[in-house]
Amino acid sequence: MDLSQVLTKENLVYQGKSKDVYRIPDGEFRGKYAMVFTDRATGYLGPDGQPVFDPGYDVVVGAIPGKGAIACRFASHFFRLLKERNVPSHFIDQPADNVMIVEPATPISLAAEAPEFEGSEPLANLEFTWRNQATGSFWRRYPFMRPCRRLDTLVEAWTKGDADILITFEALEQAGVMTRAEIDHVHRLVKDIAQVVSEAFTARGMHCIDGKFELGRLRNGNGDIVLIDEISPDVLRVCRGYAPDANGNCDAFRECTQTRFAEGRRTIRVRNQMGADALNREFLGI
Repeated sequence: MDLSQVLTKENLVYQGKSKDVYRIPDGEFRGKYAMVFTDRATGYLGPDGQPVFDPGYDVVVGAIPGKGAIACRFASHFFRLLKERNVPSHFIDQPADNVMIVEPATPISLAAEAPEFEGSEPLANLEFTWRNQATGSFWRRYPFMRPCRRLDTLVEAWTKGDADILITFEALEQAGVMTRAEIDHVHRLVKDIAQVVSEAFTARGMHCIDGKFELGRLRNGNGDIVLIDEISPDVLRVCRGYAPDANGNCDAFRECTQTRFAEGRRTIRVRNQMGADALNREFLGI
């Protein structure tokens, strides 16, 4: 496939903060999409006007050379692991360092039922979080639990937007976002993804605390719900030094976990958490 004939303005169907998506008009992958991982990076401007890169922000403030290729290689590594285990995703192939061929898919969304009412807005997308330990926003919501207590791959759904909002699966069903059968499928699918990803880290002496992914409906076939977008170090919380007791609770939590409560706000930090650069070195050797 000649990517120069695919990655053109005429074939561009979507341009996001960090990825561009192109329709493939002909050839072996006709009708599929080429997803290009760019070097664009989000963050904020510091006091000196220079960009401070932070994946937690939604504004593009510059570019990091090589970022796209690294992100694509990392995601492709895990998509291939999932494919080997027959866990469905939109991934097809990686023909270039920063390009992934994927099945066209639509994020799980819903139009606003009454847009004429002020404040109404559509559901643009969902993210699904899975948790092996009680930390992060989970512990902040449930501070009566011991930090880093074992969770049985607990699955949560969140709406995406200016602020992510936790939404119950019952609400998704009653709102008509997903059927009960689809919700049951999603619950199993997220657990399957979590198992494959967690085992990959365990094999390297690391522990995956939690992660989040996007799911979508394939545009071809029966509209099956599969993993879409990417698997990124930025949405995986991974640590070293995990010391599970007989119940799977971490015995090292007293030395590793730091919490704070001030002005009505709780914060929690895991000292042994690994950054994106360390995860890329582990899996990509860079």
